[in-house]
Amino acid sequence: MLIKTLLLFVFTAVCEIVGCYLPWLWLRHQAPVWILLPAVVSLMLFVWLLTLHPDAAARTYAAYGGVYIMVALGWLRWVEGVQLQWTDAVGVLLCLTGVMVILFVPRSH
Repeated sequence: MLIKTLLLFVFTAVCEIVGCYLPWLWLRHQAPVWILLPAVVSLMLFVWLLTLHPDAAARTYAAYGGVYIMVALGWLRWVEGVQLQWTDAVGVLLCLTGVMVILFVPRSH
């Protein structure tokens, strides 16, 4: 369950980042206008993927935020070529710890 949930979050984050990055390329770097079509598809997929999580929406969004930070820093490194700092790794570890607490610590209903 843990791996499935985290992979779903990662795929969701990639869809969100692609859906936002492509319009940014169009606006800032004069990419062709057709690039907006895959951006729209990617954002639609992002929204749909968020509905696949079994928990309450607000808890899902909170946990997703931590995974998003990890994926965004990976995008920054591997797509945009920016060298990450050690503080980025510490921040991601803190965020992922929060994700685990939000999603997997037993709670009373």
